[in-house]
Amino acid sequence: MKISDIMTRNVHTAAPEQSIREAAAIMARIDTGALLVNDKDRLIGMVTDRDIAIRAVAEGLDGNTPIRQVMSGNIRYCFEDEEVQHVAENMADIQLRRLPVLNREKRLVGVVSLGNISSARSPQASATVLQGVAKAH
Repeated sequence: MKISDIMTRNVHTAAPEQSIREAAAIMARIDTGALLVNDKDRLIGMVTDRDIAIRAVAEGLDGNTPIRQVMSGNIRYCFEDEEVQHVAENMADIQLRRLPVLNREKRLVGVVSLGNISSARSPQASATVLQGVAKAH
């Protein structure tokens, strides 16, 4: 089974110039803890609720601070044509709960999460990711 079969499409993204207040509002509205950051159709980062709390609020930055200042820029990703088990093993190795999904032109086409993998009817893939993520916490 390919990642494209299980990934979430229509991913909400943010622009690097948007404020962390706007990012937090989007996260609240769509009930997520992370937003991918796109700049001119290229994935350049991810901002999480933790980034906002630790890198912004704890440092005394205000809500108008651009996302670019607090986002994580070293983004791990997978490709839509990769096998689910392979991506599950990668997610476990790097201890991540979600990965952006790119096409081979490196354009964002979706996101795959622990939930997507668990719904793939692949107990082995689910167990792999869970064991890897559990090591991180």
